[in-house]
Amino acid sequence: MALNMDSFLRVRFLSGQRLPLAWPAAPDGVGLRNSCSKPCGRVALRPVRAAKVDTVTVERPKTAPPTTVEEAPPEEELYMGSFSKYLDLNAEEAPLQDLVKFLADGKIGEVKSVRTPSGTVIDSPERRLAIVASLVLQKIILGVATPGVGTMTVMMNMLTQNNLSNLVWEFITGQMTFPDVNSQNFKSPFAFIDTRVQLDPSIKPSDGRYKAHICAMASKMAYENAERIRNTVRGYWNMEFIEFFNCWEAFQKEYTTQGFIMSDKPVESGEAELVVVAFRGTNDAYDAATDIDFSFFELPGVGAIHAGFMKALGMQTDGWPKEIEMSENRPYAYYLVRERLREILQKNPKAKFIVTGHSLGGALAVIFPVILKYHGEDELLARMEGVYTFGQPRVGDAALGRYAEELLDSTTRRYFRFVYNNDIVTRVPFDDNVFQFTHFGRCIYFDSLYRARDMNEEPNENYFDPRYTIPKQMDAMWELYRSFIIGYWKGQEYEESMVMKMMRAMGMMMPGLPNHSPQDYNNITRLGSLMGDPNTPDY
Repeated sequence: MALNMDSFLRVRFLSGQRLPLAWPAAPDGVGLRNSCSKPCGRVALRPVRAAKVDTVTVERPKTAPPTTVEEAPPEEELYMGSFSKYLDLNAEEAPLQDLVKFLADGKIGEVKSVRTPSGTVIDSPERRLAIVASLVLQKIILGVATPGVGTMTVMMNMLTQNNLSNLVWEFITGQMTFPDVNSQNFKSPFAFIDTRVQLDPSIKPSDGRYKAHICAMASKMAYENAERIRNTVRGYWNMEFIEFFNCWEAFQKEYTTQGFIMSDKPVESGEAELVVVAFRGTNDAYDAATDIDFSFFELPGVGAIHAGFMKALGMQTDGWPKEIEMSENRPYAYYLVRERLREILQKNPKAKFIVTGHSLGGALAVIFPVILKYHGEDELLARMEGVYTFGQPRVGDAALGRYAEELLDSTTRRYFRFVYNNDIVTRVPFDDNVFQFTHFGRCIYFDSLYRARDMNEEPNENYFDPRYTIPKQMDAMWELYRSFIIGYWKGQEYEESMVMKMMRAMGMMMPGLPNHSPQDYNNITRLGSLMGDPNTPDY
């Protein structure tokens, strides 16, 4: 498809429209699946063209449906009766004068951008400062959010899909071929960081690392567009692609939550034994703001859970009703995935399912079974094989931790939280008396030599501990050096891309930032060796 670049820049960038960090979603009213008929999704980036894959066709509607602006429920209707406590911060509406007044008197209920029970007062000066810092940081991130990263992704795809000399000539003549962002050839930034698409052939289904390896690759693949995911799952992994989902968030009123479902064998055969649900992780500045948001909702009998993660999973403005009337064009992640699992497991009596994700996706993965339990979905939970998360942030308080441990690890270990070295995201929100977020269950921690330890908590729990400053810097230096030799040391498939090498160099200034990339989480399932207790369960 030919596109005049000047027109493209004028229409897309000067209009201020938001480009995705990784990939667009499907058009309004269109979903991709084999055995399910309910559509979902939207287009986040134009221009696109129809994408055809075997018998599955995605076409753009000739006329886009008009946008319906939903009015927010009255303030008094929000959260009533659903949560015993809540603190909901809205950085985009935070007036500076309110924040200054709150720092002085602690009356958080008087801050216009905050929803909390009437009369709530924050006595701790440290907690007041933390809340204001969170709001200010979110405001900065959202304020500088531009289409720059998405633009860079498009440019990188242009360079890889076109001959460089032709690309320059076509740019000069205004006849540049623009990448089809919905095609299987369009790559997210994570595909440029970790270029591997093949599973490790040496890791068989009987291998104790198999499920972790499948989940690490699925978590990485969740950042891609639907066609690329489908082509990889079927063409490279020889597994069954079931559905890509693009789901609505009731508070932002946007499509914010994506992921996909696959299985080891065709669902219609009735012989599937393993179903994998992979949630996408942090994808843009808005998701990054969610990661540093300290809002929470406290479910009675469960505990306090990170508000941003609950909203992304599909929480309604009136809480977590067990059943909802869901629009086909605006599905909610929790309710959609739950319904699909019911359908799949009913057709496949031997099948069990795994939930996985990287970063924000890992947070959604571990909250998903918590809400299943809250709704009394014991039959579904009995068919859950495990939860595998990579680079997952903290999702709730100690009460939630006790609830989740009883659910996931009371009889057989079903929760596997992987942490690589100094990954900063696994250490936020901070675990202290101010923030009150904490990890639960055990952690499989890998150092920079990919040696694993099964631990209660990763070292340097809050990242900024000055005792770890020098060790983190030394790790960053070693990882930069390692990026140039690992291909010779471990094999060609471990050769790091130039983008990853650049990230390693940036890690010299911010150790732990490149540790969050899928590259290392992919490596730990291929190269990792467990140290210590020989009786530790396979992962």
